[in-house]
Amino acid sequence: MKTTDQQKTEAAFIVDALTAEADAISRLAQRVSSTDSDMWTAAVDLLANCTGHIVVAGMGKSGLIGAKISATFTSLGQPSNVLHPAEAMHGDLGRVGKNDVVMLLSYSGETDEVVNLAAILRADGVDRLGVSKNNETNLAKLSTVHISLGDLTEACPFNLAPTVSTTAMLAVGDALALAVSRRKNFNANDFQKRHPGGLLGAGLRNISEVLRFKVGENLPVVLGTLTVRDACLQTKTGRRPGAVMIVDKNGKLSGIFTDGDLRRLVLNDPKGIDRIIGEVMTQSPEHLLVDDLVRDAVRLMRENRHDEIPVTDHDGKPVGLVDVQDLIALKVVSE
Repeated sequence: MKTTDQQKTEAAFIVDALTAEADAISRLAQRVSSTDSDMWTAAVDLLANCTGHIVVAGMGKSGLIGAKISATFTSLGQPSNVLHPAEAMHGDLGRVGKNDVVMLLSYSGETDEVVNLAAILRADGVDRLGVSKNNETNLAKLSTVHISLGDLTEACPFNLAPTVSTTAMLAVGDALALAVSRRKNFNANDFQKRHPGGLLGAGLRNISEVLRFKVGENLPVVLGTLTVRDACLQTKTGRRPGAVMIVDKNGKLSGIFTDGDLRRLVLNDPKGIDRIIGEVMTQSPEHLLVDDLVRDAVRLMRENRHDEIPVTDHDGKPVGLVDVQDLIALKVVSE
């Protein structure tokens, strides 16, 4: 078992590594907003005007980072794929079309396979976006547009293992992908179309698509002038939700009365069931609109510990009720 001193030493080493990577991104961001903004704008222009695929290529660890960058572009609406620089020399160059942009990653800017690929692409008239340490590298000189990462010291104590440099590359790829999606007005609906599965897809569904209890079908609403007893009798239909929605004379949502409210009322006052529901309901409850998303319901339930949330139209009239069990069934919240 490690001693306390050893644990402290390891913790300090880990903090130093994380700080080195964070500092590199911070310095990169500062340069973007000061001296390098034109370079970044040119990169976004090149990528946003691409009518083909954004092809990402890098060797070793840079290649692994490139695969993630490519996946991010694809998820944000820009077709992308990965090209291995060495395999490109043995037939895979056929994956690159004239309308593509090839993003080439090499921190040193001197990786033979990447530099050779850049030279061939230039001869073929294919646009190249290079990412390396400075504008004096061979990769930079062969690129249509070049992003300079600056002089970085790896977190590795021997300054050898790619750590800080690959983190900076990943941040560059994420920033460019987000900037391109913004330029193309990519929105949450577009994102949902590309992520129909999992928590992301479920969270981006319209709340009206998942309502189990709907007004006019299986969800009665009551006037605030009824007694609690009469309101409960009026809503006693088959599978019922855990709350009653109360409306005013204009049919607009004015309150909600939950099963928990009923228990507390009766425990405190056995005759409370004959009180007017408008007097004991939660007035002007938090609610969702019909065009809100499932993730909005999840946020309300987590922040306010509500098990039932009314859903209204834009005139304030109730259309349904979200029950926590509906979100559990979608696997966007757990029991």
